[in-house]
Amino acid sequence: MTLPDQIIQAFTERYGASPTFLARGPGRVNLIGEHTDYNDGFVMPIAIDRALWIALRVRDDEQIAITSLDMGETAVFPLANLQPSQPAWLEYVKGVAWAMQSRGYSLRGWEGVMAGDIPIGAGLSSSAALEMAAVRAFAAVSRLDLPLAEMARLGQKAENEWVGVHTGIMDQMISAAGEKGHALLIDCRTLETEAVPLPQGTAVAVLDTNTRRGLVESAYNERRQQCETAAAHFGVSALRDVDWEMFRALGETLDDIIYRRARHVVTENGRVLQAKTAMQQGNAAALGQLLNASHHSLRDDFEVSSPALDTIVKLAQNHTACYGARMTGAGFGGCAVALINTDADTRDFVRQVSTAYQAQMQLTPAIFICRAMPGASLSIL
Repeated sequence: MTLPDQIIQAFTERYGASPTFLARGPGRVNLIGEHTDYNDGFVMPIAIDRALWIALRVRDDEQIAITSLDMGETAVFPLANLQPSQPAWLEYVKGVAWAMQSRGYSLRGWEGVMAGDIPIGAGLSSSAALEMAAVRAFAAVSRLDLPLAEMARLGQKAENEWVGVHTGIMDQMISAAGEKGHALLIDCRTLETEAVPLPQGTAVAVLDTNTRRGLVESAYNERRQQCETAAAHFGVSALRDVDWEMFRALGETLDDIIYRRARHVVTENGRVLQAKTAMQQGNAAALGQLLNASHHSLRDDFEVSSPALDTIVKLAQNHTACYGARMTGAGFGGCAVALINTDADTRDFVRQVSTAYQAQMQLTPAIFICRAMPGASLSIL
């Protein structure tokens, strides 16, 4: 039985009737373009075949009742006079309701059961997946037709202003607007998107180091402030507006740390646009080289890698099936991503990298090959 089927069955057992809707929000892995989103830059994520599902039906009152199978908890809250509370996972659903109401949307109550198969805290954006599934759920029962960019903005508003995590727009945008078989080039300033095909004969491997991010919030905020300091030095609103020529001409007077932070963002934006060209040309080798260069920049200039990430990236890069690999996500733990040749033995890639990583780090990784999938969806049952 598939996980969606289990969720539907759990709903039916709980409420004595079948759900009306099944909302789905996919996780994501960012192929290239890290720490560029909050600098108004470019990113190239894919929506993956790991997701969060909510089976639900409308209620007659203005209350939300939701059961998390993963957490083994049920919570109820009214749509009127929303207040923060526990458990923590509920705040993402509540935050979406708050964001939608603050934008003037009239919402109806619903009851649902949810579960997912996205590893929590691994950098695959389980939070954005929950937000996009919740937006789909609220839109379904409230009979709202929302543009994809609006869905993403609502999820970001919930995360930034209700939950209090100051992320960029990338996670919500790819979870909302992903396309099957493609990465999505996102302009984080305009939210314009362009679907870019993965090179033929390739797949994306997600390599979960089984380490979770420590001190990431303070480090994230520090990096963001450093980028803002650099942008002010160049006299622009965001580092997106600094090209390599401007950086070389005006960057030398920056403090060394600020210089290196800015150099990562400027060169990473360039790598994303080069990756687009390589993918359109079907040039997997060139794309792999860009992934490798991205990791070096994140490790040395932005300093957000970790021993576990560096180890698993190097092991992946050394395998003959791998075109290139890098850390992905905010950093300090979580996942790496690799572009691999599907004509090679992908099972050998998983086996060899897993065995070597476990021997070196005394940790058991989770490595899986994923497909690029469509964004958030709603099924009428």
